[in-house]
Amino acid sequence: MAKHEHVRVAVIGSGFGGLGAAVRLRREGITDFVVLERADSVGGTWRDNSYPGCACDVPSHLYSFSFAPNPDWPRTFSGQRHIRAYLEHVTDTFRLRPHLRLNHEVSLMRWDAEELRWHIETNQGTLTADVIVSATGPLSDPKIPDIPGLADFPGKVFHSARWDHDYDLTGKRVAMVGTGASAIQIVPAIQPQVGKLTLFQRTPPWVMPRMDRAITGVERWLHRTLPFTGTARRGLLWGIRELQVSAFTKRPGELGLVESLAKANMAKAIKDPALRAKLTPSYRIGCKRILLSNAYYPALAQPNVDVVASGLREVRGSTVVAADGSETEVDAIVFGTGFHVTDMPIAERVVGADGSTLADAWKDGVQSLRGATVDGFPNWMTIIGPNTGLGNSSMILMIESQLNYMADYLRQLNVLGGRAALAARPSAVGAWNRKVQDRMERTVWKAGGCDSWYLDANGRNTTLWPGTTAEFRRETRQVDLAEYEVLRPAVTEAAPAPAKRPARKKETVK
Repeated sequence: MAKHEHVRVAVIGSGFGGLGAAVRLRREGITDFVVLERADSVGGTWRDNSYPGCACDVPSHLYSFSFAPNPDWPRTFSGQRHIRAYLEHVTDTFRLRPHLRLNHEVSLMRWDAEELRWHIETNQGTLTADVIVSATGPLSDPKIPDIPGLADFPGKVFHSARWDHDYDLTGKRVAMVGTGASAIQIVPAIQPQVGKLTLFQRTPPWVMPRMDRAITGVERWLHRTLPFTGTARRGLLWGIRELQVSAFTKRPGELGLVESLAKANMAKAIKDPALRAKLTPSYRIGCKRILLSNAYYPALAQPNVDVVASGLREVRGSTVVAADGSETEVDAIVFGTGFHVTDMPIAERVVGADGSTLADAWKDGVQSLRGATVDGFPNWMTIIGPNTGLGNSSMILMIESQLNYMADYLRQLNVLGGRAALAARPSAVGAWNRKVQDRMERTVWKAGGCDSWYLDANGRNTTLWPGTTAEFRRETRQVDLAEYEVLRPAVTEAAPAPAKRPARKKETVK
């Protein structure tokens, strides 16, 4: 990094959000930007999560950028390897490599109210930027619960997002903690390999069949030759999911039919009534993310798998103890316990206009204006911010809407001219969040009877968007300057100029 480097925009992170922001900046004619990435390659969560069986639960043609269609997806639901390769391809296609600063971990972002710019400290040096676009994502920092005795466990411990590929699980006794989206992929992948698998389940998930298949050569040829066919396929996948949204957001009581399909999916593989009772959720489907798998239930029915219907309470030597008191000897513990979503660690590193951190501003719950900006933090915006997540469709749709907002934000700054910053008005942030939370009350995520990772410590759903992706796109199409205060550099009072002596009248000689 050049000494005292200054850029128009600094993007933090190089997953879908960061790379999407970089592409959009170039398309807007902005080339004075950098992408700061703490790892040694792009990919975000699709670089970090390489556990056995890792794949997306959104169809491939929908889980990709609209401006970078991929006609060669091998399966209807792609695996991690192909999604990561796609992101590398996007990086090359849109010539983003010169903007990348790999192995640059951001330790501090501090707003300079006099200069109207951000000072950014990284492990490789410092730089300044007029605008920061934070695209670190909510699924970037793994969360391992504080389990008594875990530090003294003599075996192997790792999180699903930090998989240790050098550790051979063959014949090992393994404890899998958690039954979320990662766990239901890991369990079937490692079950045939391990000696004994003990699954710690606090709350059973609803699991629907996964309609996955190989995409034929004819389909791929068609999408390559006639690109509109790929666009139509994406549109159909999007439309189906848009129609489903109202059941989750307005009529949760109508989800009974979907629950019966999920129960039939379980009954097909789980014949033991006791095990079936353990695996049947007591909350409305959709309250937690609906998971997709054809292999999860068959794996749980195998003789080398034991489902413990309670959480992990403590570790005593090589013995893991469940909340129900049952004990099991294990060689390895794998945590599929999610991420810091409602308490993002990046917030500790952002210092705003009044000298306090974003974590301080969010101590009573994360909130923003249109999922992007935060009062007290001028010219700082986030991609995949508060209440921009989805429970049933593709996050890429939401990211692209936020990129529209980012582009207009920068256009507005250009129109203002000179040195300027936009500061979200507290009243606008408050009004937006009241609107979102009012709509949230009737959704399945609040009224469905579960406690999910969507909710913060106060029980507020600050993660998901309570509407359709089309609605969100309309709300983020352009920046409403009435919601912002325009900041300009303070004008320092110049010293008074010395008083001019009055000009002497020219005398005339008579």
